[in-house]
Amino acid sequence: MNDVQITTAVRVALEASLKGLVQRIEKVQIGNVGQFPYGWGTAGKGRSVWRILEELITQNLQMYGRDFGMLKLTMPNSEVGVYDFEIHLEGFVNPVFVNVKSAVEGGRTNKDDISKARGLLKFYEENPAHELFISTISLRFNADMSVSLVDVVVMPTAWLPDLYVNPSNNANLQSSQYKNIANAKVRTNEEFVAELKAAVDVADKKRQK
Repeated sequence: MNDVQITTAVRVALEASLKGLVQRIEKVQIGNVGQFPYGWGTAGKGRSVWRILEELITQNLQMYGRDFGMLKLTMPNSEVGVYDFEIHLEGFVNPVFVNVKSAVEGGRTNKDDISKARGLLKFYEENPAHELFISTISLRFNADMSVSLVDVVVMPTAWLPDLYVNPSNNANLQSSQYKNIANAKVRTNEEFVAELKAAVDVADKKRQK
């Protein structure tokens, strides 16, 4: 298989594994209607409860990952890197690096932060043949003050169709299409790095002005 075929196969396997895990978790009770008489209010957003859900997902990966073909889970040394965990998937030799994000089901399409652009360049410089994926978990905020984990979409970072580096936001790579695999721009890691470097250069020039 060539690089694109390998990436495609890993993407499909990773998405299936994470979907299985999400279906196992299904729903998390945050409170009850007695404690929240006015419902979610301004807390009905992904980032409001995401830190709790991140811990929940990580612990379930560690405990039940093998049930879904994830043979080994390794956490990064730093919490500010470009990935949240490293997985060895059954049937694949190389490790898979995963950046987990959340999105409210049915929410608007926004240009959101993906990661530090220079951090991504460093990652691919050090790991030119490895796969880095964005795994977006859709959340539903229920009236009974629970959060349902609805679905997972896995996008290869190198396939992001829209690359924009924000010059005024710590040079973050931003994308509005990271949840839409149908719009993916199929690239090799090398092609992605070249385009990302060009986007960083544009951002640097804008910042200088």
